[in-house]
Amino acid sequence: MTAASPTVIITGTSSGVGLYATKALINRGWFVVCACRNPEKMKQAAAQLQLDPQQYTILPLDLASLASVRQFVEDFRRLGRPLKALVCNAAIYMPLLKEPLRSADGYELNVATNYLGHFLLSRLLLKDLQANPDPDRRLVVVGTVTANTEELGGKIPIPAPADLGDLAGLEAGFKEPIAMIDGKRFKPGKAYKDSKLCLMIMARELHRRYHEETGITFSSLYPGCVADTALFRHHFPLFRRLFPLFQKYITGGYVSQELAGERVAQVVADPEFRPSGVHWSWGNRQSKNGKPFIQKLSAQATDQKRAERLWDLSSKLVGLA
Repeated sequence: MTAASPTVIITGTSSGVGLYATKALINRGWFVVCACRNPEKMKQAAAQLQLDPQQYTILPLDLASLASVRQFVEDFRRLGRPLKALVCNAAIYMPLLKEPLRSADGYELNVATNYLGHFLLSRLLLKDLQANPDPDRRLVVVGTVTANTEELGGKIPIPAPADLGDLAGLEAGFKEPIAMIDGKRFKPGKAYKDSKLCLMIMARELHRRYHEETGITFSSLYPGCVADTALFRHHFPLFRRLFPLFQKYITGGYVSQELAGERVAQVVADPEFRPSGVHWSWGNRQSKNGKPFIQKLSAQATDQKRAERLWDLSSKLVGLA
């Protein structure tokens, strides 16, 4: 792969959607910087998919560590490759926790990994995207239907809908004993939903603050229910067996890891996905040839005052303010 090939950074590439997005973009002629916590696992996954080693490189990144995020950015810049796209994909989901786990910086682990690490990464790499003279640069966030109460999957109150409240937990510093963004009792499944809601808000706020000035496209997407991904590895074994069947034959929302990865690649690379400040979806019960559309987001996701306050509080927590 030549230096002229467009470069994309994808977080969480050692399995699932991130791995297959890597494959899909390599097939489109991109060079992929695989940002992952376990480089050895990524090497094995790449070998299994027979990815051309000339078309990707692996750089370690632990999104739960702000120091690791900063080190990753330094490591990436040493590659000397113009950055054309960033995909914020990596996530953890630990719904069976009784007590919160903490990041290296003392923050609840779901929010630290899924949101705060990506917030810092996106902010630091903005200058790299802006420095690329290519007019079509993109920052893409992988969201979830469960964080959007405009959709059925986001209205299911198990354990509770995504709800950031008045951001009291972030306002108070988000360290022990605080474990939820709204400052309330810890609910691990809700912590995941809240972290993804924050990401979708982040994409919209990046658009508001920087699109007109930089021309960068900022968008989010829900690629469909990838019910058999490693994201669910911390759930009950029975759930892992039944959930894909439920999504395939009851809801019709199931998509394969490969198709979800292809959809991420489309949002990164295809001309029709140039609009900025939008959330892409393929909906439920869509066939393989289902067409993408712009999905309406919840009142929480589109509340401008909340977005500005979330931005300011997040900036403090990651050391940018």
